[in-house]
Amino acid sequence: MEHVQTRVKEVKSFVNGEYLESASDAKFDVYNPATQEIIAHVQEAKEEEVDRACRAARKAFEEGPWRTMPLSERCQKLRRMAEIILERKEELARLEAMDVGKPYPVALEKEIPRAANNLKFFADFMEKQGAEVYPMDEDYLNYTRYEPVGVASLITPWNLPFMLTTWKLGPCLAAGNTAVIKPAEVTPLTVSLLGEIAKEAGIPDGVVNVIHGFGPGSAGEYMTTHPDVDLISFTGETATGKSIMKSGADSLKKVSFELGGKAANIIFEDANLDKAIQTSLQAAFMNSGQVCLAGSRILVQRSIFDEFVERFREAAASFKVGDPQDSGTNMGPLVSKEHYEKVTSYFEIAEEEGATLVHGGKRPELPEHLKDGYYLEPTIYIQEDPKARISQEEIFGPVVTLIPFETEEEALEIANDTDYGLNGVVWTDNLQRAHRVSHHVRAGTIWVNCWFVRDLRAPFGGFNQSGVGREGGHHSMEFFTEAKNICIALE
Repeated sequence: MEHVQTRVKEVKSFVNGEYLESASDAKFDVYNPATQEIIAHVQEAKEEEVDRACRAARKAFEEGPWRTMPLSERCQKLRRMAEIILERKEELARLEAMDVGKPYPVALEKEIPRAANNLKFFADFMEKQGAEVYPMDEDYLNYTRYEPVGVASLITPWNLPFMLTTWKLGPCLAAGNTAVIKPAEVTPLTVSLLGEIAKEAGIPDGVVNVIHGFGPGSAGEYMTTHPDVDLISFTGETATGKSIMKSGADSLKKVSFELGGKAANIIFEDANLDKAIQTSLQAAFMNSGQVCLAGSRILVQRSIFDEFVERFREAAASFKVGDPQDSGTNMGPLVSKEHYEKVTSYFEIAEEEGATLVHGGKRPELPEHLKDGYYLEPTIYIQEDPKARISQEEIFGPVVTLIPFETEEEALEIANDTDYGLNGVVWTDNLQRAHRVSHHVRAGTIWVNCWFVRDLRAPFGGFNQSGVGREGGHHSMEFFTEAKNICIALE
């Protein structure tokens, strides 16, 4: 693809049905990670704009029609949002690829459709919900209503910005809440359009507000401490989650956090290696490894270790790293200079720890227009010590560690020796072993002979420092609603 100079976008906060002119001149730039061109000037929401957004959301909740609107009408508007997203999917996918650095076909064919489906799913799911009824002999009848909580702060990460925002926004709106959304400051482009998409779908002004900025001392802090905010849903780093929990504690805000991960991808000697290698490549290097669910610790039974290493290396070496807008690209750049420096710092750590470099560990050779992009080759290390830093810390890049094990018991010991517990993967053709190992790995989701398969009805969240609470299906609805018991005397 011939390189074309990008037109710089102007991104503003969307509050109460309109884009705001900022009260200050504070702006920050967003860069294309593939080329380091400036692709957007973004108005930073200061405390005044954040207050305006939160107050608009509060007014829309208490005085507007959204909370009391018939459920069928509310859900129909959500479905219309999903339709508009699909109508604009090429535009949204181009922006996502340019903003995050992911391959355009992945954004177009998978992530944008999944984002639309998030909204449609929760609209359908909410309409199908019943409630408990408990008669007390013939004297009393208790029944439960699930009512919206209020104003939700939705804070989403930079790796899957549009899809993960709709994952929160769907149940939030279906339940009748209003929202103030803050996307990650390095990837705001697609999420910045959700306010206007909601307005076009007929959702009342003030229900969906989008602001932009940073964390401490900026929009993130202001929206999580604001008195009009009732609940906070956050996806991101564990340290940030801890900070948000502290800042929301004074006003007893409800919180739901999906945080970091360091998943064990356990491959037993009886596994289907063809499938295990192909899927493990996706789990390791999808989105340049910038996925909280990445299978970045690959535990391989020693009897097949050498074969796996060689075949995995050959498959990784065949990856095309390059321009995210090109159809043949398998892997784009890392999202920013700061993140690139963090990921590459582990190359020195790996060498200090005596890890064996199997492949990668450097920038690939690329065309001139990509010379400033933050690219890395798929990087594979062998590390016999499961307690080494590259085996324990979330690198969040295209870097995986291969760890050999002898027995099932040893594999479980290694898998559970982590501060995280978001997910795990098990490869085996032994049905009993599949159940047994899945039961004993301490993580919120276990995939057996597959990876990244999501039924939106199922619970999603992490053990240990990988999160607080669960989302998905009725778990999402429980977070975004308050259960009210009504007791009626029958005599």
